[in-house]
Amino acid sequence: MMLLKLPKEIKDEIINNVKNFFDEERSETIGDLGADQLIDFMIKELGPHIYNKAITDARNLIQEKTSQIEDELYSMEKPIHNRNR
Repeated sequence: MMLLKLPKEIKDEIINNVKNFFDEERSETIGDLGADQLIDFMIKELGPHIYNKAITDARNLIQEKTSQIEDELYSMEKPIHNRNR
């Protein structure tokens, strides 16, 4: 599976968030390299699960919307009266 490549600006922001998390929540210091490696590891480990969940959610949404459209199309049908009687 292809590893997600984040734009530099976004990656830098996430690195800062990870460093702040470690500092505030764990009273630990983590450097840029450590935060970068942690992010890459988490993307590798969690990415496929999150991706698959998003695909499942999208599939369910499309099925729900398709069903709604189908119901609307049935409701638009006009009755046909047999004039030969």
